Amino acid sequence: MSTREHDHGPDAPGHQGQSAHEGHGGHDHGGHDHGGSGHAGHSHGVAADADRRYLTAALVLIGVFIVVEVAVGILASSLALITDAGHMVTDAFAIGLALVAMRLAARPARGRWTYGFKRAEILSAQINGITFLVLAVWFIYEAVRRLISPPDVEGGLVIVTAAVGIVINVIAAWLISRANRSSLNVEGAYQHILNDLWAFIATLVSGIVVLTTGFARADAIASLVVAALMLKSGIALVRESWRIFLEAAPAGIDPDAMGADLVAIEGVTEIHDLHIWTITSGFPALSAHVLVQPGDDCHRVRDRLQERLRDRYAITHTTLQVDHAEPPVLAIGTTRGHCEDPHGASHFG
Repeated sequence: MSTREHDHGPDAPGHQGQSAHEGHGGHDHGGHDHGGSGHAGHSHGVAADADRRYLTAALVLIGVFIVVEVAVGILASSLALITDAGHMVTDAFAIGLALVAMRLAARPARGRWTYGFKRAEILSAQINGITFLVLAVWFIYEAVRRLISPPDVEGGLVIVTAAVGIVINVIAAWLISRANRSSLNVEGAYQHILNDLWAFIATLVSGIVVLTTGFARADAIASLVVAALMLKSGIALVRESWRIFLEAAPAGIDPDAMGADLVAIEGVTEIHDLHIWTITSGFPALSAHVLVQPGDDCHRVRDRLQERLRDRYAITHTTLQVDHAEPPVLAIGTTRGHCEDPHGASHFG
């Protein structure tokens, strides 16, 4: 029985076999080697023109307000306003990065880039998350410093600017909410805007407290609230993007449970080298080496597997190497002698 090896790119876990479109299989004259991949009816990440007008409108709106808020924050000696302005700079950066990532992700796969630039949006989301974390640390430092030695804060200016900021962020959040938030890239930009909305609410409250009670430390306390929100969102974005970069199984899918489910399909004797990963948001992929009972139809078994993966797990981008199990394999229940270096757990029917 022949074994055909592929060079594995950075986005594809190692697997053996020949890729072919659904409904067609490759035959090796030296044995029964059948490769197949399913690609029917799925969307690979963000479309070329996906929601750019919503993101662009939000970017223009936020950019104009940043200039106004920085000026008022300096005049009012308000760290909360300056913190909010800094947060809005990250909003603008996140949206701009999202737009760039959309254009890159829309480029077709060619040459060495066999998946195109689909991962650009995940890189964008990771940069957004790291930006959140860095700014949160800086804001915490400044807030603690002002808690120790609070400056005079112009509560009236803070209230007016925060109120306008709430309106701006509500509009921006509405615009981005109309975009495709299943994209981690767009979701990262949306989280930036949503956090900024809460930040302005906290700033408005602090301005009211300063104006009515003279308690200047309320401004620094509001900054700490904003920083805590930034930490929460930043950690979530970095964690999810790292899961994709490290090619972990998509959230909600247990590879062991899936393997046990697939090997229970009629005709399947063993499944090993089972890999499940995410190329980009909404684009899960799977590869596996499947052994079927001698004399069974490899193509029919592969169709059953692809149907199960599509209907139960919403995975349509699959590469399955399907072979007839040899009698020794059936007898001892091991892949030794068939695959020299199987990866991961094996599942036996």
